[in-house]
Amino acid sequence: YNHGQYIDEAIKSVEECQSDDYEIIIINDGSTDDFTNNRLIELKNEGYQVIFQENQGLGRSRNNGIKLAKGKYILPLDADNKVTPEFISKAKEILDSDPSISIVYTNRQLFGDSNDLLKVGEFNLFRITEGNYIDACAIYRKTVWEKVGGYDENMPLQGWEDWDFWLSAAKMEFRFFYIPELLFFYRVVENSMIQQLGSNPKIDVLIEYLYKKHISLLLKHYRANNDELCQ
Repeated sequence: YNHGQYIDEAIKSVEECQSDDYEIIIINDGSTDDFTNNRLIELKNEGYQVIFQENQGLGRSRNNGIKLAKGKYILPLDADNKVTPEFISKAKEILDSDPSISIVYTNRQLFGDSNDLLKVGEFNLFRITEGNYIDACAIYRKTVWEKVGGYDENMPLQGWEDWDFWLSAAKMEFRFFYIPELLFFYRVVENSMIQQLGSNPKIDVLIEYLYKKHISLLLKHYRANNDELCQ
């Protein structure tokens, strides 16, 4: 959405990957920026698969793209971010070799308004209930998306669809796998969706929505913490 000035970098990062076994599906979620719309029209004319739709929000846009995907693995990549050439092939090798693994994620390098390297660490069920530390840019089996019902299209505010998705996957006991390498670049820009969400006066409504939806995981966390305190 309105990030046409970055889309070529995102596409290039995928096309430089060490595998040609992929498809690129671009969703234009009702962009209002002329540059973005014109660039996406050019990409469509160049042969890229570009879906133009009225603005439907983050969750539905991702779902619309994934429904069209022919592959068995999914990599959501926002238009302003990039992956390294090794990311897809390394994640694919892990998923191909171990059917018990469903989701592969990695460290990320911030760029733009920040240059921090985030070493996110191994998956921890209790940590993910306290806050999201796994970015949307992970590679997972399409069956995960199918079984959790896709990204939630009914959240009261946009911005935590990824966290909700990981909580749903964790609740269904899908296995996460952490690659302790830098394989993903996350652009930090002023007034991003996440930054705006933090100052939104209605954020308590979103918190309540997530708590009610994932109460079973939260109770499991609470009971485990109480058991540790009592020992």
